[in-house]
Amino acid sequence: MKKFPTCLTVAGSDSGGGAGVQADLKTFAALKVFGTSVVTAVTAQNTREVLDSCPLYPEEVESQLEAIFDDFNVKAIKTGMLADGDIVSVVARKLKAERVKNLVVDPVLVAKSGARLLTAEGAEVLVKKLFPLAALITPNLPEAEALSGMKIRADEDYRKAAEKLLGFGPRAVVIKGGHRKGDANDFFFDGKKAVWLKARRAKMKAVHGSGCIFSAAICANLAKGKPLLASVRTAKGFMNRLLHSPFKPGRGHWVTDPMLRS
Repeated sequence: MKKFPTCLTVAGSDSGGGAGVQADLKTFAALKVFGTSVVTAVTAQNTREVLDSCPLYPEEVESQLEAIFDDFNVKAIKTGMLADGDIVSVVARKLKAERVKNLVVDPVLVAKSGARLLTAEGAEVLVKKLFPLAALITPNLPEAEALSGMKIRADEDYRKAAEKLLGFGPRAVVIKGGHRKGDANDFFFDGKKAVWLKARRAKMKAVHGSGCIFSAAICANLAKGKPLLASVRTAKGFMNRLLHSPFKPGRGHWVTDPMLRS
């Protein structure tokens, strides 16, 4: 019997299917890993906007985590939308107790539509309690600026910001280049290796769920036993192919579906 490594996504539910838990599970399936999930919040959203968001009780999030770890040998985990500080605290406490090694933290602060997906207090708890457990954090440019407290314009600013983010405890950081001018180059830094992951920019600048898919793809690669930088490189190539073939299932942002276009 063929076995597939197990991944876990801890994130919010996107009723439109383009981001969140739904996008993560599609990515896991496309990359041939078994996906499990812990839902942190239920959102009413589509490709145009987030209409409503309801965080789950922290106790329910904890119960889901316990159910997963009681049964599955989870090889890698990614976090996305965590909603508030209480949920972040529960997730961090449980992952620390499980001595998780392959943790990818996508510090989701704001949705593509502009809706806030993590409270200000929650962001502080994220930095203090979850970042130190992470093998990798994957902020986009606005998130990296907000978390590092500095503007990122020139190439040298990326390294300075990455150094500040590493100071919060993760083993490595990749600052995503989707919001930068010119080509969509990502910057990877682990304190020793500073690597630009280059890619030609896709025509569609705003693709809903791209950050979720990228971090989920890194998670899947780690679960397969790939080293961290190799996992990021492979995910970058996977994501780049998807971004060059987006489509519009709704009337808002473009999306990409790992199951349909991989």
